[in-house]
Amino acid sequence: MKVLDLHCPQGHLFEGWFASEDDFQNQLERKLVLCPVCGDSSITKRLSAPRLNLGARPPQASPPAAVPPATVSAQGASPSAQTLEQLQAMQAAWLQWSRKVAEQTEDVGEHFADEARRMHYGEIDERAIRGQASPEQAMALLDEGIAVVPLALPEGSKEKLQ
Repeated sequence: MKVLDLHCPQGHLFEGWFASEDDFQNQLERKLVLCPVCGDSSITKRLSAPRLNLGARPPQASPPAAVPPATVSAQGASPSAQTLEQLQAMQAAWLQWSRKVAEQTEDVGEHFADEARRMHYGEIDERAIRGQASPEQAMALLDEGIAVVPLALPEGSKEKLQ
């Protein structure tokens, strides 16, 4: 089993588990490897240290902590380890929140505007829904007094991950 440190062009960091390097490359070519935060399929591997299971040995003096590979921010400077930890914590919180939204709402797809109107005008019972609407449809809903919020939910949050 290969555990790879991966990232997308937006700088989201995540881990992927693959049977082999060939398995990773095959899934990458078929665009099956997606960023769990933004859904981007332009994924690249980061350098990562291998995990070697050498059996139980008495603990030795710890080597100095490894500095995580730096990512370049929009300003071009490398963020500190604390900044990377905060970024990863925010990404994890966003993914957890988006999964909760997906679990607690019904996906009505491209019928979102119609369903929202039907609920607003009392034609059907209100329920929590999500779906797709064009900017024009969303503006029309707002003009009618129907509250809508645009959410960019990553594809990974809409289904259970193994």
